[in-house]
Amino acid sequence: MDKQIIKVGVVGISGYSGREILKLMLNHPGTEVIYASANKTTGPVAEIWPELAGKTNLICQTYNLDEASKADLIFLATPHTISMKLAPELLKRNVKVIDMSGDFRLSSEREFVKWYKAASEHSAPDLLDVAVYGLPELYSEQIKDARLVANPGCYPTVSILAVRPLLDHHIKTIYIDAKSGVSGAGIRQTERLMVEMKDNFKAYKILAHQHTPEITEQLALVAGKPIQVAFVPHLLPIERGIFATIYVSLESPLIQADAQKLFESFYKNSAFVKVLPGDADLAIKNVVGTNNLQIQLTAATDQNLLVITSVIDNLIKGAAGQAVQNFNIMFGLEETTGLK
Repeated sequence: MDKQIIKVGVVGISGYSGREILKLMLNHPGTEVIYASANKTTGPVAEIWPELAGKTNLICQTYNLDEASKADLIFLATPHTISMKLAPELLKRNVKVIDMSGDFRLSSEREFVKWYKAASEHSAPDLLDVAVYGLPELYSEQIKDARLVANPGCYPTVSILAVRPLLDHHIKTIYIDAKSGVSGAGIRQTERLMVEMKDNFKAYKILAHQHTPEITEQLALVAGKPIQVAFVPHLLPIERGIFATIYVSLESPLIQADAQKLFESFYKNSAFVKVLPGDADLAIKNVVGTNNLQIQLTAATDQNLLVITSVIDNLIKGAAGQAVQNFNIMFGLEETTGLK
């Protein structure tokens, strides 16, 4: 692609995802953020987010289609059920869209309504087949030509990528025990949860989290058959980061050395996924503030079991950083641009 300036906009800058996208794109070479909006929050962006003082003169306004359509791409960092109303209008005006919500992550309208507790049917069901699931390590070729990208959820990102190299093996069941910082609940809930979770720890939405069908659908698509998955999320008394412990029950044993070789080979060309040796210190603090995902493996051959631990920053690789990674691929840029 020519070295022309790519114009982008961010809708929903008052939330965590919108803030992080804005921060990344303001420092992204070859792009210009020309538009910022939010539902109720208006005014100078540098006053809404003081850490951006001196970096932008953007004024946040309520959403305006005509203004948003001046961009080459819009990031929709909007709540579930909002993006499905905005995306069709933008696409009709030849504006590419990366959606951060769950509106286009599932292929089934019925499953979306069920898991996201939508009050009505999907308003743009025709786009469910158009949207490309934005997990670059799996779908980079499809993302290149996409007009609408459904940015994955944070739990699915850390889970799917941790399990993907095993999907060509005979898997019996997958149990995902994932723990997240409270920022995953969104900016409005974080302050309350930080108080509630002080010196505390709990599971929530057991076997009923809205990311469950996203995980099971993507694993089944890659494996070419249904995969038995149980997913239980937990809250940690920290602001950001996810630590997932995934127990994979196999039909036949996989020894430690073979598992390590399998995963290292699969991700050898990945810019952001790193497979650590068994004696390394895997911890959330290693990835906070980065677009990296780290994986570690422990095999129990006598139980036909492989335990996979993986960590990401839920606001970066689990949201904004991955969106920028998708943006880079869509516009023919180096995948790591603006993310190093």
